[in-house]
Amino acid sequence: MSFSATPSVLFVCVHNAGRSQMAAAFLTHLGGERVQVRSAGSAPASAVNPAVVEALAEAGIDIAAETPKVLTTEAVQASDIVITMGCGDACPYFPGKRYLDWQLDDPAGQGIAAVRPIRDDIEQRIRGLLTELGIEPPA
Repeated sequence: MSFSATPSVLFVCVHNAGRSQMAAAFLTHLGGERVQVRSAGSAPASAVNPAVVEALAEAGIDIAAETPKVLTTEAVQASDIVITMGCGDACPYFPGKRYLDWQLDDPAGQGIAAVRPIRDDIEQRIRGLLTELGIEPPA
């Protein structure tokens, strides 16, 4: 599949408060200007999960100012790759997009100890995605 000069990736989960926020933060952190990043939720929460904010802070990424965003048809249409994380049938489908579904534990209601392994799994998946896109992630 060919992408525009700057590939765009949309991460979607139900609340846009945990998994999709972590994935977007890692892709932004590791991909920089070489990739366009969006995240959204089918039923956004009122705030990002505090344990997720803390887990990312441990990794040197500050998402304290992020807020969950509602999934829009426009966000899907503007993205080359749509990565879902447990949103089931709530994600709109458009031909010509690449869809991936990442099976990840939900950090909702979990403490920092339970969020760390999810964070680390997401970071490894993001590094793999960058490599697949031909973008060399930092060591």
